[in-house]
Amino acid sequence: MKTENKVLMQQARETLKGKWGLAIGGCVVYCLIIVIVETIPVAGQIASIFITGPMMGGLAVFILAISRNQSEARIEQLFQGFNRFTTYLGAYWLMVLYIILWSFLLFIPGIIAAFGYSMIFYILADDNSIGISETLQKSKAMMMGNKWKLFCLTWRFFGWFLLSLLSLGIGFLWLIPYMQVSIAKFYEDVKNAQKLSDIANADV
Repeated sequence: MKTENKVLMQQARETLKGKWGLAIGGCVVYCLIIVIVETIPVAGQIASIFITGPMMGGLAVFILAISRNQSEARIEQLFQGFNRFTTYLGAYWLMVLYIILWSFLLFIPGIIAAFGYSMIFYILADDNSIGISETLQKSKAMMMGNKWKLFCLTWRFFGWFLLSLLSLGIGFLWLIPYMQVSIAKFYEDVKNAQKLSDIANADV
């Protein structure tokens, strides 16, 4: 039984109690690195092609640690993606390539593909032995029948997004980690539901 999105958001808020400073700090560091690198003419844009994947992987490690209430959650985890640089880089490049190719058909297939591959970095963060191709396939399998649920979850933050804009962007300091932890809760929920389904099928 999958958890309702509003419950996942409530769980995220409960998890962030006492951890808002850490979560905000980590997200600020991540965003600053990405933005600063991309604003460097030519060299920065080339560099971003190589660091975005590992940085997204590190963010997944950091957010999962917070979501799971792990005491070792720390900002340095943002750079753990570089420990498996080629894996995170390859996964990111393939994800972007597939989304672009699907987008050539129409805008909607591109969005569907993006949701299909949305669990890639959480899967990599959870399993140090998994390969690139297997990760992409596992994300697609996890999101089979769950894309609409994730879309609805992200849509729930639209009002918060508008409020953040009205606050001259200050609200994003809380909104971004809130969204990230909520999506991490979604990942855990889908993963657990898939495990239960696999066990049930194995018993048949």
